[in-house]
Amino acid sequence: MASLPKLRVQSEEFDAGAELNLFTQSQFSMGAVVSFLGIVRDVTGGLQSLEIEHYPGMTERAIETILKEAVSRWDLGDALVIHRYGSIPVGAPIMMVATASPHRADAFEAADFLMDYLKSRAPFWKKEVTRQGADWVTAKDHDEDALKRW
Repeated sequence: MASLPKLRVQSEEFDAGAELNLFTQSQFSMGAVVSFLGIVRDVTGGLQSLEIEHYPGMTERAIETILKEAVSRWDLGDALVIHRYGSIPVGAPIMMVATASPHRADAFEAADFLMDYLKSRAPFWKKEVTRQGADWVTAKDHDEDALKRW
C-alpha cells in the first residue's frame, strides 16, 4: 500500500509548514498524517549552535532501512524524513518526520518508532558549540531505553 518513503539529508534549512503541506497534498486515501519537528534547543543557556556530521551514503542507507521497517510494521501510505547536517543555530529546525496512514494509531506509532531510531541509530555525530568551546554529544540512557519497546 505504501509509496516509496521520502528521505532528504541536507545542510539547507527547510520550511516545515511547506514540507508538511506538500506531504499531505498527496495523501488522498489516508485518514491521518502525523508530523514531528525537531529544533535545536539550548538546555544549558549557552549553546550557540549544534554541528552535525555524517558520512554521505552510509547515513541515507541507514535511514532508508529504518523507513522500510516502519512501512513494513505499520499500515502506512507514506513516510517522510528530513534531517539536516552542518552548523545549525539554536531555534532552527534540525529534522522532521511525517507519516500518513488510514488510521491515526499507525501514523502515531510509526512516527514515534522513526523518532526513537533516528535519535539513537542514525549515523550522525553531534557537537555542541558554546562560547567556551565545543563538546561531542554522547548517547543518553533514556534514548537507548526508548528502543526497547520496539
